[in-house]
Amino acid sequence: MFGTSGIRGPVGRTVTAELALRIGRAVGCDARTVVVGQDARLSGDVLADAVSAGVRECGADVVRLGVTSTPTVARAVGWMGADAGIGITASHNPASDNGLKLWTPSGRAFDRSQTRDIVHRLNRGEIPLADWDTLGEERLWPDAPARHIDCLASSFDSLDDVSVAFDLGNGAGRVSVDALYELGATVNTIDGQPDGRFPARKSEPTAETLTALRRTVPALDADVGLAHDGDADRLVAVDETGAYVSGDALLALFARDVVSSGDAIAVPIDTSLLVQDVVERIGGRVTYTPVGDVYVAETVAERGYVFGGEPSGAWIWPDETLAPDGHYAALKLAALVARDGPLSEQVASLGQSEYTTRRTSISFEHKHQAMDRIARDIHATYDEVDTIDGIRVDTDDGWFLVRASGTEPLVRITAEARDSADADRLFEDVRSLVEGARAVA
Repeated sequence: MFGTSGIRGPVGRTVTAELALRIGRAVGCDARTVVVGQDARLSGDVLADAVSAGVRECGADVVRLGVTSTPTVARAVGWMGADAGIGITASHNPASDNGLKLWTPSGRAFDRSQTRDIVHRLNRGEIPLADWDTLGEERLWPDAPARHIDCLASSFDSLDDVSVAFDLGNGAGRVSVDALYELGATVNTIDGQPDGRFPARKSEPTAETLTALRRTVPALDADVGLAHDGDADRLVAVDETGAYVSGDALLALFARDVVSSGDAIAVPIDTSLLVQDVVERIGGRVTYTPVGDVYVAETVAERGYVFGGEPSGAWIWPDETLAPDGHYAALKLAALVARDGPLSEQVASLGQSEYTTRRTSISFEHKHQAMDRIARDIHATYDEVDTIDGIRVDTDDGWFLVRASGTEPLVRITAEARDSADADRLFEDVRSLVEGARAVA
């Protein structure tokens, strides 16, 4: 039921009001107060209403935030002294999808143990409902975004000299823009009106979907271009020339900014060797986790970790919050540009050109059965195989990783080497192997 980032899927099939009601009950039966927020998707009201009804049926109160970003939902649990939060969102998935993500008072997503408890409660069907006169109450708190803006503005110095082009993609990421305004930045927005159909571009911000932003940044002579996905837990960037900045480069930049000797960061197993090299040159260390921000958060919650992130655009600074906060990341990157100069030059200073990474995704209707076939083929071909998350193989030339997506019917492939020819060869070898499994399906 739960993937790496909560529950997601097509509305009306995987994600229904009935499911939302049951999740609300399963969370509400062990809580006094639950925060509920939603992104801009058209199905959000129906699902949030169902969640709220389920929570209140168990006697717990609900604080409704309305349409807001997932980082704001995560932080609001602690702000309101609530026991849990439920975000109605499918993050970067298509407009036809929706989902539910559960949050703790620390701002950290429910971990594997907590989600297993929820599933057990649902499977047992023994959730006690409140009597007619002890049902929970619901109240609205529309000020959560303003609280988030104030929190962000107090964490950064003035950004008077920074010009930003911001592509909100019709999502729920307005907090970033308003916080930048508060700090004095010049901000031009693209598709800033929330619209759960995502008519301007796909919810997932990538080099391919951000063509308007990539044109706009040099046209406006902006210092940096920033973009969120539909619920603003992700932040990606375009440099001042309009070039898309890879997630691995952003990971390395954010890590280099915060790591001192002896510090540690956490990144998923599909992260470029660039990040490890940058961190180890400073005297820090890198811990690899399964893919998914919940696993990164679980690791950086431990003492000694100063940062964690994923190349997909999720960034966690544990001293701020254990949730991926795209708003904080947006201000952090703007602050780095203000302090250290053009983003293109900062990226060039990393030496990323020494590394070549290839990534793709291949569609499988039954991805887990496909992974079984792929695993057998890889084990038959290679001697050293790591299965911390998916199937990773390190060779003399580089490494590759094959893993099933936690949220979509896809098998993802990553290959990397210091030499581009080696990376291409590794990538083509593993892609041929994966596509062979699809031909057998």
